[in-house]
Amino acid sequence: MPEPFVFEAAARNRRTALAMLAVWIALGAAWLWLDAALWLIAFVAAFTLPALYDLARNPSSGLRLGDGRLEWHSGRRQAALEVSEIDHVRLDTRLDFTVRATAVLTTDRKVRLPFESTPPHRDFEAALENHGVATRRTHFQLMQ
Repeated sequence: MPEPFVFEAAARNRRTALAMLAVWIALGAAWLWLDAALWLIAFVAAFTLPALYDLARNPSSGLRLGDGRLEWHSGRRQAALEVSEIDHVRLDTRLDFTVRATAVLTTDRKVRLPFESTPPHRDFEAALENHGVATRRTHFQLMQ
């Protein structure tokens, strides 16, 4: 029996905090030195509110593969599949170079794993193969 594979992630991380800080500093500089309209600053700042909310709330997400089950959680959502139900896992590389995971069941039903719950694709692919789950890689498809 292979070792269980566990992945955990939190929304509060240094990269998100630094990106938020950089955007807010740039908006403040545009307002002070470029005399940008306040409504324009507020409009652009509104796009940062979801990231700010995630930083404040810090929802956790993760995935566990072991004991014949694939389980994942993201915030308040959680789900699980038996490994015996899974025909293969598709790892799709998108045009923005992110990798999305989809479990294709033996019934041809597709279950998309939440992006925030998906571990780095190389580690995940190796863990799936260790647990006897077939994987398929696709790159840059516009239509599915």
